[in-house]
Amino acid sequence: MAPLVLTIPAGLSFLLFLARLRRDPRRFGNAVLLGLALVLLTVALLAQVAYGNAPGPLVAAVTLTILLFALGVLVLAFFLIANGVQMVRKEGRRPANLLSGLAGFGILGCVALALTALGTDSTLLWRVAGAVLLVAGYISYLFLSFLVYAFLYARLTVRHDVDFVVVLGSGLIGGSRVPPLLASRLERARAVYGQQAARGNPPVLITSGGQGPDEDLPEAQAMAGHLTARGIPEDHVVREDRSRSTEENLRLSEAIMRERKPDHGCVVITNNFHIFRAALTARRTGVNGHVIGSPTAAYFWPSATIREFAAIFLHHKKVNLGLCVLLALLGAAMGS
Repeated sequence: MAPLVLTIPAGLSFLLFLARLRRDPRRFGNAVLLGLALVLLTVALLAQVAYGNAPGPLVAAVTLTILLFALGVLVLAFFLIANGVQMVRKEGRRPANLLSGLAGFGILGCVALALTALGTDSTLLWRVAGAVLLVAGYISYLFLSFLVYAFLYARLTVRHDVDFVVVLGSGLIGGSRVPPLLASRLERARAVYGQQAARGNPPVLITSGGQGPDEDLPEAQAMAGHLTARGIPEDHVVREDRSRSTEENLRLSEAIMRERKPDHGCVVITNNFHIFRAALTARRTGVNGHVIGSPTAAYFWPSATIREFAAIFLHHKKVNLGLCVLLALLGAAMGS
């Protein structure tokens, strides 16, 4: 009976998640609630197995899942290290390109610390391991919640026509040329335009991006040129050429849309790894629109996704860093 009772918090968390999702899918709290529901459900299943009243197939499934998880942690660590090497070779040694490799080494470090602590009687080592593992567990929980919910959010679709399509800039190469990453966003915008034009309601495309210090022209101008060269009518392209960040992209584009049509509907286009953070920023800046993504090179995705999570984590840094400190102190106390 006791294990079944544990499913009640999981169910309540999931119902609250569904209610918040319907209200506004662009909240990080949705990801946290979904992750909490999954964690509580996992605890309930483990408790049922521990009590010895679980059916045979469930015991086998849980045992297999635990073994696969343990193996998967090591596989993930070496995959991230290999990806980090690939990122450095293809994209250079910028700090952002080192993230996947550093994450891989961090996972191996946590595993080595846990195994070393288990094999020693050192109180200091137990305290360090307790602190590190609790903090790592909290960050892992948030990251997995982010991954699962970002995957779900990316599959939400816009079923109605929109008045505007905002394409977020991402920098130019050679000072004036649209790179593949940005070209994929523009091609997704062309596809949306073509779908609506076929129904007799072509939207206005807003290319959003200012001029960087190493660029010969604003990103918005190069993006607009890419679109018009591929058949989009000039009068259906508007340039927002002052922004320097995603938040400015959205805030300044919203001002353009509101001026042209106060009761407008829109979609925002970025790359798939950036969808959820862009959606959170859209909500914060008052843009009432769904965010959709375009493809990204597979090797680029792990580091980019870790970077996106880090940005969201640090946006709520008071709460997250405060909890990390508390968990570190709790882990150290438990280790003694």
